[in-house]
Amino acid sequence: MKASKFFFICLGTVAVWSIVAFDAALYGWWMESVADDDDHEAFYHWAVNEIDTNNRGTAALVIIQDGAIVRQFFQGDVDEETLFPTASFSKWIAALAVMSLVEQNKMNLDDPVSRYLSRWQLPESEFDTNGVTLRKLLSHTAGLTDGLGFGDYQSWETVPSLENELNSPRASNGSDVNIIIGTEPGSEFIYSGGGYLILQLLVEEVSKTTFSDYVTTNLLRPLGMDRSTYAYLGDQTNSSASFEMDGSIGPTYKYASDAATGFSSSSADLSKLVLALINEQNSPLQQTTIASMREPQGFLLGSGIWGLGTMLYVQAPQGDFVFGHDGANDPAINTSVRINPETSDGLIVLLSGHPSLASDIGLEWVLWQTGYPDFLSTERALKSALFPFLLGTIVILLLAMVRFLRAKARVAQ
Repeated sequence: MKASKFFFICLGTVAVWSIVAFDAALYGWWMESVADDDDHEAFYHWAVNEIDTNNRGTAALVIIQDGAIVRQFFQGDVDEETLFPTASFSKWIAALAVMSLVEQNKMNLDDPVSRYLSRWQLPESEFDTNGVTLRKLLSHTAGLTDGLGFGDYQSWETVPSLENELNSPRASNGSDVNIIIGTEPGSEFIYSGGGYLILQLLVEEVSKTTFSDYVTTNLLRPLGMDRSTYAYLGDQTNSSASFEMDGSIGPTYKYASDAATGFSSSSADLSKLVLALINEQNSPLQQTTIASMREPQGFLLGSGIWGLGTMLYVQAPQGDFVFGHDGANDPAINTSVRINPETSDGLIVLLSGHPSLASDIGLEWVLWQTGYPDFLSTERALKSALFPFLLGTIVILLLAMVRFLRAKARVAQ
């Protein structure tokens, strides 16, 4: 065998193996779950140890199995009624509010949002503003390129009006940001906090009341979520302090967008929401509506990752989606609420003191529940393929070298 032919055969075999190894990684082949299948006790103890080891602030953990709470854990001076800021989890609550108005036939998912707005309109751009619909705003596919990230407001600052924030939002990264259509609506998934600020205005315009009043009256009170609020957390009783990663107390911020980041809740209240969605009892919306919210609308690398305001973490073994929403904010706030509709299991993690630990626990919960890594852990899944890829490549090269030397020896004879 000629050396050049040998080289190209090796190169081709390694290329095929790399495709197999990294594709398999996206299905969790190289990742090990932290607990055995159906061992809720083991997962609970793993999660508690992660919180105790890595968080120096406060936390609330709820494990739901088969539609019922089976274990709870609290770190720090908190209990099941303690309020935590939920950051971008707020968007899921906002989406439920929007969908309740859709159910009442007060809005249509595919109407241009401009049809419902009078207090503010999207700035003109090279793209057709009529392409911006409720469906696209909910799924971050409306072509908005703001990338917000709303900046925090100190306790002594006055939060601007909704219209002022739409015109001149304060971004968390300190950059100048405009809420505009920067790409063709419907062409791609681009996370947009500005889109949820528009949805907040839509709810107010259509319901003829404030966003917080509408959500409280139509979603929270019917579910018995009496602790949940959009009020400034620093003025509330039994609320978690805001912790830095080193355990020191940080500021408690105000937020300019209730819909995007301003919702505060307790583990008891969020448990009521999750159980209502799982058990189809006392649900805030019809089950057909809830199911429609987890139909893929936003895609990444061909996979559905976002529904109508709902994160679609992974497609479960029977074809439904593990769904919910995460949230993160300054100084070190993190929230993760996830539901597996195929098992009626759920997870709630509210945390102050670590910027990603709640989501990290959520990632492990999804892998444990389904065997698949969720889309937020794609990078970790791909990294898990590095060792198998390198090991397989070494084996391929060794086998190829042995074959080449044997062939060369036969020719020499």
